[in-house]
Amino acid sequence: EGVCVWRMVRHMFSNLLLLWSISHDLYITGLTYHNLFSVPLDLDVRLRRLDLSNNFIRQLHTLALPYLEQLDLSSNQLDLISEGAFENLARLEELNLSRNVLNNNVGSNGKALQSISRLKSLDISMNGLSDDAVELYLRNKSSLDQLKMTGNALTRLSHNLFKESEGLRVITIDDNQISVIEQGTFEPLSQLETLNLAKNNLAHICDFKLHQVKYLNLSRNSVEFFVTREDDQLYRLEILDLSHNKLLYFPIVPKMNSLRYLHLQNNLVGTLNSEATMVSEANALYYEIMNEKTVRKNNLHSNWRLMPLIYIDLSYNHFRSFPLETFNHLLSLETLNFSYNCLQNITWNVRNDESGYRRQLFFPSLKYLDLQSNGLVYISPLFLNALTQIETLNLQDNSVQPCASMDQSAPQINLNTSCVVFGQLRTLKHLNLKENNIKMLQPNTFLKTSLVSLNLARNSHMGMQVGSLEGVQKTLQSLFISEINMTSSDLSLPCMPVLTQLNISNNRLDVIPSSLSCSPLREIDIRNNHFASLNHSLFLALSVHLNLMYISGNYFNCCDSKWLTILHELKGKLPDVSDTVCFTSDSNITITEYLKNPSVYCLFHTKISLSASVCVLLCIIDVALTLVMKYNGKCGNSYAVHNIYILYLITRICWHFSF
Repeated sequence: EGVCVWRMVRHMFSNLLLLWSISHDLYITGLTYHNLFSVPLDLDVRLRRLDLSNNFIRQLHTLALPYLEQLDLSSNQLDLISEGAFENLARLEELNLSRNVLNNNVGSNGKALQSISRLKSLDISMNGLSDDAVELYLRNKSSLDQLKMTGNALTRLSHNLFKESEGLRVITIDDNQISVIEQGTFEPLSQLETLNLAKNNLAHICDFKLHQVKYLNLSRNSVEFFVTREDDQLYRLEILDLSHNKLLYFPIVPKMNSLRYLHLQNNLVGTLNSEATMVSEANALYYEIMNEKTVRKNNLHSNWRLMPLIYIDLSYNHFRSFPLETFNHLLSLETLNFSYNCLQNITWNVRNDESGYRRQLFFPSLKYLDLQSNGLVYISPLFLNALTQIETLNLQDNSVQPCASMDQSAPQINLNTSCVVFGQLRTLKHLNLKENNIKMLQPNTFLKTSLVSLNLARNSHMGMQVGSLEGVQKTLQSLFISEINMTSSDLSLPCMPVLTQLNISNNRLDVIPSSLSCSPLREIDIRNNHFASLNHSLFLALSVHLNLMYISGNYFNCCDSKWLTILHELKGKLPDVSDTVCFTSDSNITITEYLKNPSVYCLFHTKISLSASVCVLLCIIDVALTLVMKYNGKCGNSYAVHNIYILYLITRICWHFSF
């Protein structure tokens, strides 16, 4: 029996020892220190991760941590690293030295960094490093996979910079002063996938040759053109960011490319008056750069025709006309952001075919088109006809006037109409017509579309004729008709059996249409209208689905609030209820205060009303009694006087007890 007890105790002790060992090992895998002026001397040699960031360390001496894999010394005041500081860090793979002052003592620091042979990730951002300092710090880095040098003082990238770190996969050198990149700087880096050169001083990309790169960021430079020599090599580039530059032309991309996302926002593309001029000058530039004397073909379009682009952002450029033929080559394009340009009209300015007939181009994959803030007045029906798969159309802040759908039996498109016939867009689901100064919505305006959401907000004084939502009442789920200065008599809404979101805020409404009782509304916004009360039977029907309602900015009657009681009892969410005021006969109170004890405010209100009524009645009886007594003095009718006097006394008693 004693042996059994001993075995049990030994087994328990072994388990406890194992648990202690595991917990201790977890502890030593990572440590973080704060408010240090030097590296602690009593560090556990088994440490794998050490975070000394955001301290006041100025010098780094020898670290005896043979198992250390990650070291973070960012945001210190480090300016001197002794030559042997990293010699014992045989397993170190990640080193963060950003936000220090390593532009000092470059010789000693460089020798220290050369001793780390297995390093995979190095961050030396925000150190004020010069070209020579960086070149010294990158020696003996054959294992380096990721390098970050943001916010230094680099001006030139030489072909020797990465010769000892050709395994680099990710390089980030943004926010420097680079204006020159020598040929051969990045080409030998066969594993390079991501290159970020944003926020520098690059002016031209004359002959792009990086076949291996998948993501290239050249945003916020001064790039005027981007040209690639045409060859039959496959480029892996998928994302090209040229935003916030000085581009006058579309980039001439590699012929065999994988480009899917192209960012060209905030440039000068479209400054040249016509698409034809822009394309011809881009091609002439190509042949000038490539030293070819004759222009043989349209390189821009021929290369774009093979581009598998699905997304392009051209917002904040200078287009006065829509580049129809250029975009026609992008057969995979799904999203086009063309907002904040200078379009006033989208006309069908397309060359005729060989027979002299007008060509009908198509954008077969385009689903999302953003034309916000262009000043658009006219959109050609032929352009709308080309949007065969469009689902989302943003026309906010233009001057587009919708008109009733065409007679669907008419075989020809009416090219003379000055308004926009949205009925052509059979696949359209989301339409934004906010801020277009629309005067009138006519019947069947959106007939034959498949609208799920419609935004008509900020069209001051817009009228809605009966039937204006005909054809979409069974598909519409979200409707915005706020800030239109509309009264209840102006608002005509049909039964919409799938409507879940309604915004009718900032109008002059005092009644909510009863037709909404058939809508499964989950969210409704009635802020800043003229509502004094709401139809409680309507809200009883809506309460089945309603979970969010905005009501502030109205002037509700506290004592006519059955609708509010319904929402309150069902715990409907009223985010702005604390900002909402209601009134009684003698004061204004917040709804939240009223909800604490509604009977107090409204019983008092009722008592005052009753007392006022009784007071009026007493005055009438006083006058009547005086007249009768005078009459009685003359005619002797004491019975009538007796009855009136009794009535008078009863009324006085009731009036007394009402208080």
